[in-house]
Amino acid sequence: MRLEETPSPNHDERRQKVDLLVLHYTGMQSGQAALDRMRDPEAKVAAHYMVWEDGRIAKLVDESRRAWHAGLSGWQGDDDLNSRSVGIEIVNGGHDFPLPGKQLPPYPDAQIEAVIELAGQIIARHSIPQVRIVGHSDIAPKRKIDPGEHFPWPHLAAAGIGLWPPEGSGAGCVWMGGDPGGLNRQLGAIGYDISDVPAALRAFQRRFLPDAITGMADARTLRRLTQIAGAYAAASAPSSPQA
Repeated sequence: MRLEETPSPNHDERRQKVDLLVLHYTGMQSGQAALDRMRDPEAKVAAHYMVWEDGRIAKLVDESRRAWHAGLSGWQGDDDLNSRSVGIEIVNGGHDFPLPGKQLPPYPDAQIEAVIELAGQIIARHSIPQVRIVGHSDIAPKRKIDPGEHFPWPHLAAAGIGLWPPEGSGAGCVWMGGDPGGLNRQLGAIGYDISDVPAALRAFQRRFLPDAITGMADARTLRRLTQIAGAYAAASAPSSPQA
């Protein structure tokens, strides 16, 4: 793993134990522009790490410190997520700098393999649960959409970084108003802020149904929501004592 020390002044003292990993894309025209911004004291923003397209990793803030990357956000009832998390910025123009034809720029293989190696080490160091490996859009659904629907969550999950049960089939119903299928309850049980349910639902779809980001609770979305809520509940359940 190629680690380059590129210190940022944009950090302060942690107030909580680390138990969350947050993945972002930079959403800027270049990695250098993103790095310069995160090292600018006037910007007041930085992640702990930034991963370049070729797999190089810039270390900006020590994990013992509270880097300023999550902003106003929440997950599973927690706030001040900067205090609880390690943040990784991944160089990618995303929705702000798409390719010609509005296609979202790919994440190169070397970059994703570096993210997997780095994330695995962070998870091991801090014993971060699988249900607390999130994208910025998961924790701030009303204002963020990164790392985007083009981020390869299934590839990461195959390497032990986050949960991604294959999409299954089963009964479902269309949400016609209210909460007949437990929509709010399930979104909240996964971890989403449900003060704006359509925003939370779009964030869920961006993560787990990336080809169907509608903000609508159709039958497919409800099936997937039930599946993911069940997977998160099972992963969060305490282990049974050994005989």
